[in-house]
Order: sequence, then C-alpha cells, then structure tokens
Amino acid sequence: MSSGQHPLEFIALDFSLEPRLRFLSERTRKPGNGCPKSFSGSLPKPQILHPTGYTDFICGGLIVKKSFGASMKAATLTSPQAVAKRPLRIGQVAEPKPKPGQVLLRVRACGVCRTDLHIVEGELPVRRAGVIPGHQIVGEVVAGASEELLVGTRVGVSWIGGIDGTCTYCRRGQENLCDSPTFTGYTVDGGYAEYAVVRSDFAFPLPGSLDDLHAAPLLCAGIIGFRSLRVAGVEHGERVGLFGFGASAHLAITVLRSWNCEVYVSTRGARHRALAASLGAVWVGSEKDKPPVELDRAVTFAPSGDVVIAALASLRKAGVVAINAIHLDRIPQFDYDRLLWGERQIRSVANMTRDDARDFLRLASEIGLRPKVTSFPLDQANDALIALKEDSIDGAAVIVA
Repeated sequence: MSSGQHPLEFIALDFSLEPRLRFLSERTRKPGNGCPKSFSGSLPKPQILHPTGYTDFICGGLIVKKSFGASMKAATLTSPQAVAKRPLRIGQVAEPKPKPGQVLLRVRACGVCRTDLHIVEGELPVRRAGVIPGHQIVGEVVAGASEELLVGTRVGVSWIGGIDGTCTYCRRGQENLCDSPTFTGYTVDGGYAEYAVVRSDFAFPLPGSLDDLHAAPLLCAGIIGFRSLRVAGVEHGERVGLFGFGASAHLAITVLRSWNCEVYVSTRGARHRALAASLGAVWVGSEKDKPPVELDRAVTFAPSGDVVIAALASLRKAGVVAINAIHLDRIPQFDYDRLLWGERQIRSVANMTRDDARDFLRLASEIGLRPKVTSFPLDQANDALIALKEDSIDGAAVIVA
C-alpha cells in the first residue's frame, strides 16, 4: 500500500452492499472496531489483514483501509523561474482533506498544459505560494462522495475549478468570465500529485470509452480548443485555419473534420507539420507561409502576437480570429485598412464553462477522439514542462502519479 493511501477507503466486494455504500456520508466514516460506525451493527466483526501503520480490515463485504498521518508525493513550485532550472520540487506533502462540497480524488493522470508553463515560469503572477500545478486531472473519488459522485467514480477536472456564482457574469450565464474564479493548479492546488481536492460541482464523470491517459489532455487542451471553435463561430463545412499545432490544435482538427470543415495548418516544426498532415489537414505550411485560400475562421494557439496578425491576414471579409491563449507577448502594429476593415474580428478566448466541458466530452466519446500522448512519471514533472517548452513532443504530455 502506498504512503498516499487515503485514511479511510471503502472498496465494495459484495454488490448487495452498494446501496449502503452509495449513501455513506463523511459523518458515518468513523471506525467502530475497524468498521464504519453505521455498519457495525449489521455486518460481521472485521478481520485485520495487515497490522501495520496502514491497516486493512475486512468488514462484511467491504475492505476498510485506514492510515495515520497520511502524506503524498507531489510536485510543488518552489519559486517561478525558467523550467530549465527545474523549479518543481518533487517530495512528500500532507494529503489534502475535502471540505463540504468537495471530493478527494486519487489522481490517475494529469495533462500538462502551456498555462502550467506560464505559471511555473512566472509569466502569470503568483496567486498561491508553493502551488501544486496541473489542471487536466483524471481522478477517482475516494472521499467526500455524494449521490451524484459515488466512491470510485472516475471524473475529470479542468482549469476552472469554481466560481462565486453571484457576480454579474455568473448571473448572466457567463461563468467563464466570473470575477472571482477558482483556477485549478493556480489559485488552488492541482493534479501534479497523488491526490487532489476539487469542488464536486466542477468534477465531470468521464465516459468509459475515454481511458485515463487519453482523457487527461481533453480536459483543458480539448475543452478550450472546442470553446475556441465556438468563439470563432465555426460552422460545418467552412475553411478553418489553425495557427500553431500543439496539444489543443491536434484535438481541434479532429472535431473540425467531424464537422466536414477544410482545415489549413500553419505551424513551426517539421514534426508538427507532419502530424497535422497525418490528421487530415488539406494544407500545411510553416509559420511564415500563408494558406492558399481565404479562411472563414482562424484560431491561434501560440502565445505570439505575430501569429495573430498572420491569421488575420488570411481571413476573408467578416471572418473571425479567435486567440486561444491566456498570455500573449504583444500585438504588433498592423494596417487596419488592409487587415481588419471589412468587418473582420479578433476575439479572445477566456476559460471555459461547464457546458463546454460536458458538450465536448460527449462529442469526444462519440467521434472516438484519441489524442497523441507522451507520458511522464510524476518524478519527471520538470522534464514534461521542458519538453512542452521545447516543442520536443507531438500532441500532449501527461503526468502519471
């Protein structure tokens, strides 16, 4: 049993006990001779399996696992700096405890996002000292369960980890623009760890068709790419340009192809261009090449203002550029008459909504979306970020705890 084992975990061995397990609440998780108090009168006396610091009991049809002073392995940001300096410290920290309205997840996989890189390198201001990054979490509920999220439920967690629910934007149904949001792996600890605590209403049950490793990149790169297509106003059958071709774009192209769109990709790196061609792009060029046709829509994925201008220069009149970036270096001066006039638009993409997440995950399951993934053990979290920065992997990086 790992040192990160949750203090009290129930594993159903007898499915006839599921109804009792289903409604087990935190207040009943008190040991009575090793059994939950609410079970002790109706189930056999427990048997000790391993009389160690971590004790397993058989309690009727359940195994009850208890630990004392539990800790977990995590990657903690010591101070924001270049990833080449390896700013994530891998070590033991206290295992988090869920509060009302939260669930504790055993992390099964966590995708690596470019936003993580912005946080670790200090391009985004520090919001939580010593934060555990990671906001594309696939986890299993081990505590804080409810009727909606049973113990053992596999869920996904994304960048938006909570909202205030009271601000003007939340009341307008624009929760992605909430004035006081919670950001997973930024304002609260994230998934570069063995366990994570998240709000239960921002945890999404995952379809069985999506395995852990391939579900993780969908939870931000996939969802935000999907929202970018919505912000750009993409309609079925249109010509769409993708400028940059990393974790998010390589998922968006599959969605676009399912909508019968023609996809044009402009990106640096021969490896990325080859991947775009293999995924069905009708044209692929370098970051300096212009698509051979005028585009209806374009989405930029690189944090570069020069890329935005290149995308804008490729649009037809009334076309839209959606900027899929939480951070941008600058917007260069450009010729309004030539590039923006004609009712062309530039729109930013800010976060995602829970509806975006649910709609995208359902679509991903329907179309069999399977991202290209390179996995890294938790001990190599710094290496995963370095690989992302250097564009040395195709598709997405995923950390496995």
